Amino acid sequence: MPTSLRTETSGGVCTITLTRPEAYNTITADLANELGEAIDAADADHAAKVILLRAEGPAFCAGYGLNWATEAQAKESGRTRKWDSMADYRMMSRFVQAYQKLWYASKPTIAAVHGWCICGGTDMVLWADLIIAAEDAVFGYPTSRAWGVPTTPMWVHRVGFENAKRYLLTGDEIAALKAKEIGLVHEVVAPEALDAEARRLADRMAMLPLNQLQMIKLYCNQAAENMGLQATRSMGILFDGVARHTQEGDDFVALSGEVGIREAIRQRDEPFGDYGSGPRSRRKRE
Repeated sequence: MPTSLRTETSGGVCTITLTRPEAYNTITADLANELGEAIDAADADHAAKVILLRAEGPAFCAGYGLNWATEAQAKESGRTRKWDSMADYRMMSRFVQAYQKLWYASKPTIAAVHGWCICGGTDMVLWADLIIAAEDAVFGYPTSRAWGVPTTPMWVHRVGFENAKRYLLTGDEIAALKAKEIGLVHEVVAPEALDAEARRLADRMAMLPLNQLQMIKLYCNQAAENMGLQATRSMGILFDGVARHTQEGDDFVALSGEVGIREAIRQRDEPFGDYGSGPRSRRKRE
Protein backbone atom coordinates (compact mmCIF):
# COMPACT_ATOMS: atom_id res chain seq x y z
CA MET A 1 0.00 0.00 0.00
CA PRO A 2 1.58 3.34 -1.05
CA THR A 3 2.33 5.77 1.76
CA SER A 4 3.41 8.80 -0.28
CA LEU A 5 0.68 8.99 -2.93
CA ARG A 6 -2.69 7.70 -4.05
CA THR A 7 -4.15 7.00 -7.48
CA GLU A 8 -7.64 7.21 -8.94
CA THR A 9 -8.83 6.51 -12.48
CA SER A 10 -12.02 7.92 -13.98
CA GLY A 11 -13.13 9.05 -17.41
CA GLY A 12 -9.92 7.89 -19.05
CA VAL A 13 -7.67 9.89 -16.69
CA CYS A 14 -5.45 8.37 -14.00
CA THR A 15 -4.77 10.96 -11.29
CA ILE A 16 -1.69 10.44 -9.14
CA THR A 17 -1.72 12.63 -6.02
CA LEU A 18 1.32 13.19 -3.78
CA THR A 19 0.11 12.88 -0.19
CA ARG A 20 2.83 14.12 2.15
CA PRO A 21 1.49 17.66 2.69
CA GLU A 22 3.03 18.05 6.14
CA ALA A 23 6.47 17.51 4.56
CA TYR A 24 5.78 19.67 1.49
CA ASN A 25 5.89 16.42 -0.51
CA THR A 26 9.67 16.33 -0.22
CA ILE A 27 11.27 13.41 -2.02
CA THR A 28 12.18 10.21 -0.24
CA ALA A 29 13.19 6.86 -1.67
CA ASP A 30 9.68 5.59 -0.95
CA LEU A 31 8.06 8.46 -2.82
CA ALA A 32 10.27 7.91 -5.88
CA ASN A 33 9.64 4.16 -5.88
CA GLU A 34 5.90 4.57 -5.44
CA LEU A 35 5.73 7.24 -8.14
CA GLY A 36 7.52 5.01 -10.63
CA GLU A 37 5.23 2.09 -9.83
CA ALA A 38 2.11 4.27 -10.11
CA ILE A 39 3.14 5.60 -13.52
CA ASP A 40 3.90 2.08 -14.78
CA ALA A 41 0.51 0.86 -13.53
CA ALA A 42 -1.31 3.76 -15.20
CA ASP A 43 0.53 3.20 -18.45
CA ALA A 44 -0.54 -0.45 -18.43
CA ASP A 45 -4.15 0.29 -17.45
CA HIS A 46 -6.49 0.10 -20.46
CA ALA A 47 -8.95 2.34 -18.61
CA ALA A 48 -6.49 5.24 -18.58
CA LYS A 49 -5.52 7.37 -21.57
CA VAL A 50 -3.91 10.30 -19.74
CA ILE A 51 -1.86 10.53 -16.52
CA LEU A 52 -2.36 13.58 -14.30
CA LEU A 53 0.09 14.32 -11.46
CA ARG A 54 -0.94 16.66 -8.64
CA ALA A 55 -0.20 17.19 -4.95
CA GLU A 56 -1.88 17.89 -1.65
CA GLY A 57 -0.85 20.60 0.80
CA PRO A 58 0.87 23.98 0.48
CA ALA A 59 3.52 22.81 -2.00
CA PHE A 60 3.76 20.52 -4.98
CA CYS A 61 7.27 19.38 -4.03
CA ALA A 62 9.95 21.28 -2.11
CA GLY A 63 12.74 19.03 -3.40
CA TYR A 64 14.59 16.26 -1.62
CA GLY A 65 14.28 15.76 2.11
CA LEU A 66 17.58 17.48 2.87
CA ASN A 67 17.68 16.38 6.50
CA TRP A 68 18.25 12.74 5.57
CA ALA A 69 20.41 13.64 2.57
CA THR A 70 22.86 15.85 4.47
CA GLU A 71 22.95 13.46 7.44
CA ALA A 72 23.79 10.57 5.11
CA GLN A 73 26.63 12.54 3.53
CA ALA A 74 27.94 13.64 6.94
CA LYS A 75 28.30 9.99 7.92
CA GLU A 76 30.56 9.40 4.88
CA SER A 77 33.38 11.32 6.59
CA GLY A 78 33.81 8.50 9.09
CA ARG A 79 34.24 5.79 6.50
CA THR A 80 37.59 4.36 5.49
CA ARG A 81 36.69 4.26 1.80
CA LYS A 82 36.48 7.46 -0.23
CA TRP A 83 33.26 8.64 -1.86
CA ASP A 84 32.42 6.45 -4.87
CA SER A 85 31.12 8.61 -7.74
CA MET A 86 29.72 5.65 -9.66
CA ALA A 87 27.90 4.26 -6.61
CA ASP A 88 26.40 7.73 -6.18
CA TYR A 89 25.48 7.75 -9.86
CA ARG A 90 23.65 4.43 -9.53
CA MET A 91 21.82 5.64 -6.44
CA MET A 92 20.65 8.91 -8.00
CA SER A 93 19.77 7.15 -11.26
CA ARG A 94 17.12 5.18 -9.41
CA PHE A 95 15.39 8.43 -8.47
CA VAL A 96 15.69 9.90 -11.96
CA GLN A 97 14.45 6.72 -13.63
CA ALA A 98 11.26 7.07 -11.61
CA TYR A 99 10.73 10.72 -12.63
CA GLN A 100 11.43 10.19 -16.31
CA LYS A 101 8.67 7.61 -16.51
CA LEU A 102 6.48 10.71 -16.94
CA TRP A 103 8.33 11.24 -20.22
CA TYR A 104 8.67 7.62 -21.34
CA ALA A 105 5.14 6.53 -20.44
CA SER A 106 3.38 5.91 -23.74
CA LYS A 107 0.45 8.06 -22.56
CA PRO A 108 0.39 11.86 -22.18
CA THR A 109 1.32 13.19 -18.74
CA ILE A 110 0.18 16.48 -17.22
CA ALA A 111 1.43 18.01 -13.97
CA ALA A 112 -0.69 20.44 -11.95
CA VAL A 113 1.74 22.49 -9.84
CA HIS A 114 1.10 24.86 -6.96
CA GLY A 115 3.33 26.39 -4.29
CA TRP A 116 6.97 25.36 -4.13
CA CYS A 117 8.33 23.25 -6.97
CA ILE A 118 12.06 23.58 -6.51
CA CYS A 119 15.28 21.57 -6.77
CA GLY A 120 14.33 17.87 -6.86
CA GLY A 121 10.74 18.92 -7.46
CA THR A 122 11.81 20.29 -10.83
CA ASP A 123 13.92 17.18 -11.48
CA MET A 124 10.60 15.37 -11.23
CA VAL A 125 8.00 17.62 -12.80
CA LEU A 126 9.93 18.85 -15.83
CA TRP A 127 9.68 15.31 -17.26
CA ALA A 128 5.90 15.74 -17.60
CA ASP A 129 4.63 16.45 -21.10
CA LEU A 130 2.74 19.57 -19.99
CA ILE A 131 2.73 21.63 -16.80
CA ILE A 132 -0.22 23.70 -15.63
CA ALA A 133 0.79 26.05 -12.80
CA ALA A 134 -1.17 27.97 -10.20
CA GLU A 135 -0.37 31.65 -9.84
CA ASP A 136 1.28 30.92 -6.49
CA ALA A 137 3.71 28.36 -7.96
CA VAL A 138 7.43 29.05 -7.58
CA PHE A 139 10.07 27.14 -9.54
CA GLY A 140 13.85 27.18 -9.26
CA TYR A 141 17.04 25.30 -8.48
CA PRO A 142 18.62 27.07 -5.49
CA THR A 143 20.97 24.15 -4.83
CA SER A 144 22.84 25.21 -7.96
CA ARG A 145 24.36 27.82 -5.59
CA ALA A 146 25.88 25.01 -3.56
CA TRP A 147 25.43 21.26 -3.28
CA GLY A 148 23.67 20.32 -6.49
CA VAL A 149 23.27 20.21 -10.27
CA PRO A 150 19.94 19.49 -12.03
CA THR A 151 19.59 15.82 -12.94
CA THR A 152 17.09 16.57 -15.71
CA PRO A 153 18.11 18.04 -19.08
CA MET A 154 14.57 19.32 -19.55
CA TRP A 155 15.54 22.82 -18.40
CA VAL A 156 17.35 23.35 -21.70
CA HIS A 157 14.72 21.60 -23.80
CA ARG A 158 11.88 23.64 -22.30
CA VAL A 159 13.33 27.14 -22.01
CA GLY A 160 16.37 27.15 -24.33
CA PHE A 161 20.04 27.68 -23.66
CA GLU A 162 20.00 31.31 -22.53
CA ASN A 163 17.10 31.04 -20.10
CA ALA A 164 18.43 27.77 -18.70
CA LYS A 165 21.79 29.41 -18.06
CA ARG A 166 20.14 32.57 -16.70
CA TYR A 167 18.28 30.70 -13.96
CA LEU A 168 20.63 27.83 -13.25
CA LEU A 169 23.75 29.99 -13.03
CA THR A 170 22.06 32.10 -10.34
CA GLY A 171 19.63 29.65 -8.76
CA ASP A 172 17.06 32.47 -8.84
CA GLU A 173 13.45 31.64 -8.17
CA ILE A 174 10.97 31.77 -11.04
CA ALA A 175 7.45 32.97 -10.35
CA ALA A 176 4.63 31.26 -12.22
CA LEU A 177 4.01 34.06 -14.73
CA LYS A 178 7.72 34.29 -15.55
CA ALA A 179 7.79 30.49 -15.91
CA LYS A 180 5.04 30.74 -18.54
CA GLU A 181 6.80 33.61 -20.30
CA ILE A 182 10.01 31.61 -20.77
CA GLY A 183 8.22 28.36 -21.67
CA LEU A 184 8.85 26.41 -18.49
CA VAL A 185 5.11 25.82 -18.03
CA HIS A 186 2.22 25.71 -20.48
CA GLU A 187 -0.42 27.70 -18.62
CA VAL A 188 -0.95 29.69 -15.40
CA VAL A 189 -4.31 29.77 -13.64
CA ALA A 190 -5.77 30.95 -10.35
CA PRO A 191 -4.95 28.55 -7.49
CA GLU A 192 -8.60 27.66 -6.98
CA ALA A 193 -8.92 26.76 -10.69
CA LEU A 194 -5.79 24.60 -10.94
CA ASP A 195 -7.30 21.16 -10.49
CA ALA A 196 -10.29 21.89 -12.72
CA GLU A 197 -8.15 23.33 -15.52
CA ALA A 198 -5.67 20.46 -15.44
CA ARG A 199 -8.52 17.96 -15.48
CA ARG A 200 -10.22 19.84 -18.34
CA LEU A 201 -7.09 19.50 -20.47
CA ALA A 202 -6.69 15.83 -19.53
CA ASP A 203 -10.33 15.19 -20.46
CA ARG A 204 -9.86 16.81 -23.87
CA MET A 205 -6.84 14.60 -24.55
CA ALA A 206 -8.79 11.55 -23.43
CA MET A 207 -11.31 12.20 -26.22
CA LEU A 208 -8.69 11.00 -28.73
CA PRO A 209 -8.06 7.31 -29.43
CA LEU A 210 -5.27 5.97 -27.23
CA ASN A 211 -3.13 4.94 -30.18
CA GLN A 212 -3.29 8.49 -31.58
CA LEU A 213 -2.12 9.91 -28.25
CA GLN A 214 0.72 7.40 -28.08
CA MET A 215 1.92 8.04 -31.64
CA ILE A 216 1.83 11.83 -31.30
CA LYS A 217 3.68 11.78 -27.98
CA LEU A 218 6.37 9.46 -29.36
CA TYR A 219 6.69 11.64 -32.48
CA CYS A 220 7.26 14.80 -30.38
CA ASN A 221 9.57 13.14 -27.86
CA GLN A 222 11.79 11.70 -30.56
CA ALA A 223 12.99 15.17 -31.51
CA ALA A 224 14.45 15.66 -28.01
CA GLU A 225 15.93 12.15 -28.04
CA ASN A 226 17.71 12.96 -31.30
CA MET A 227 19.24 16.01 -29.58
CA GLY A 228 21.00 13.83 -27.00
CA LEU A 229 18.49 13.88 -24.16
CA GLN A 230 19.85 10.77 -22.43
CA ALA A 231 23.50 11.79 -22.69
CA THR A 232 22.73 15.12 -21.03
CA ARG A 233 20.71 13.37 -18.32
CA SER A 234 23.67 11.13 -17.49
CA MET A 235 26.00 14.13 -17.16
CA GLY A 236 23.53 15.89 -14.86
CA ILE A 237 23.27 12.89 -12.51
CA LEU A 238 27.05 12.51 -12.37
CA PHE A 239 27.70 16.22 -11.80
CA ASP A 240 25.04 16.36 -9.09
CA GLY A 241 27.03 13.82 -7.09
CA VAL A 242 30.27 15.70 -7.71
CA ALA A 243 28.68 19.00 -6.62
CA ARG A 244 27.60 17.43 -3.33
CA HIS A 245 31.20 16.39 -2.63
CA THR A 246 33.17 19.50 -3.58
CA GLN A 247 34.74 21.52 -0.79
CA GLU A 248 31.75 23.85 -0.91
CA GLY A 249 29.38 20.87 -0.83
CA ASP A 250 31.11 19.43 2.23
CA ASP A 251 31.08 22.88 3.86
CA PHE A 252 27.31 23.10 3.33
CA VAL A 253 26.83 19.68 4.95
CA ALA A 254 29.05 20.70 7.88
CA LEU A 255 27.14 23.94 8.34
CA SER A 256 23.80 22.11 8.29
CA GLY A 257 25.14 19.82 11.01
CA GLU A 258 26.08 22.81 13.16
CA VAL A 259 23.05 25.09 12.70
CA GLY A 260 20.40 22.84 11.14
CA ILE A 261 19.41 22.46 7.52
CA ARG A 262 16.87 25.31 7.54
CA GLU A 263 19.42 27.81 8.84
CA ALA A 264 22.05 26.56 6.38
CA ILE A 265 19.61 27.09 3.51
CA ARG A 266 18.71 30.53 4.85
CA GLN A 267 22.37 31.54 4.93
CA ARG A 268 22.87 30.24 1.39
CA ASP A 269 19.88 32.10 -0.06
CA GLU A 270 19.84 35.28 2.05
CA PRO A 271 22.31 37.20 -0.17
CA PHE A 272 19.97 36.59 -3.13
CA GLY A 273 16.86 37.75 -1.25
CA ASP A 274 14.60 35.03 -2.63
CA TYR A 275 12.83 31.79 -1.70
CA GLY A 276 12.41 31.76 2.09
CA SER A 277 14.83 34.67 2.56
CA GLY A 278 12.65 37.39 1.06
CA PRO A 279 9.05 38.62 1.28
CA ARG A 280 6.57 36.70 -0.85
CA SER A 281 5.84 39.83 -2.88
CA ARG A 282 9.31 39.59 -4.39
CA ARG A 283 8.22 36.52 -6.30
CA LYS A 284 6.32 38.79 -8.68
CA ARG A 285 9.59 40.07 -10.06
CA GLU A 286 11.85 38.30 -12.55
